[in-house]
Amino acid sequence: MKQTFLYAVCGVILVTAFSGCAGINSLLKSGQPELIYSKALEYYQKEKWSRASTLFEGVQHYYIGTPREDSVSFFNARCKFKNRDYDTASALFDDFRRKFGRSAFIEDAEGMYALCFYYLSPGPSRDQTMTGQALIAINEFMSRYPHSDRVEDFKQINGELTQRLHDKSYLNAYTYYKIGRYKSAIVSLKNALKQFPDSNHREEIMYMIVDASYRFANNSIANKQTDRYLSMLDSYLSFKEEFPESKYTKEVDRMAKHARDYLDRNKKDEDKDNNI
Repeated sequence: MKQTFLYAVCGVILVTAFSGCAGINSLLKSGQPELIYSKALEYYQKEKWSRASTLFEGVQHYYIGTPREDSVSFFNARCKFKNRDYDTASALFDDFRRKFGRSAFIEDAEGMYALCFYYLSPGPSRDQTMTGQALIAINEFMSRYPHSDRVEDFKQINGELTQRLHDKSYLNAYTYYKIGRYKSAIVSLKNALKQFPDSNHREEIMYMIVDASYRFANNSIANKQTDRYLSMLDSYLSFKEEFPESKYTKEVDRMAKHARDYLDRNKKDEDKDNNI
């Protein structure tokens, strides 16, 4: 009985879907733009985004050059946005804002255009090109519409996306550090600090610069160790100055002592050789 009931329900759903599609196709073939537009608005108001979008797309060419052209374009783009088709929506909103700069819908269009990139932006472990685009679009919106109701939300989003870039920069550098490519790690870690000086990873990054510099020097051939230990001590002093109460203090102090002991021994050996 349960299986028969499920088949019946599925059958009703399929019939309803096909009849809906048939109705939309009939409307589109009717050649009556006002009727198509009216039905599209009806679906739009009922939040049936896919059906509404199909009708708006089908009626769009009738209204080119008319006062209703921007409305049809905006409603269609918003349908895509609400249906989470952010790639298509961003392209439609971009086209809209270029064509209809004076439309009553322009602020909403530019806001959703920015949000498309935000929703398309991936986590920090992946490429952050889309995050950069989102930040540009969001900051442009806040600059153009400083009194918009969206500004406070966009400020929070701006902080979230910026943090995502901080995390990506940190993860890239940490990857080199973790696999023991200390020279590359030092360069990447320093670049991360230069690019994002206010990063919440700053203490850990500066610690890893000291540690990577120490390991790099320790694993170097003898004639390069002196310069590399000296460079490591520069990083150590910068770390100690900025984070005197760090949880890494004992560890970096141990590295610094080892580096100084090496330099002292090396200096004594050089003096001894010069006196012979």
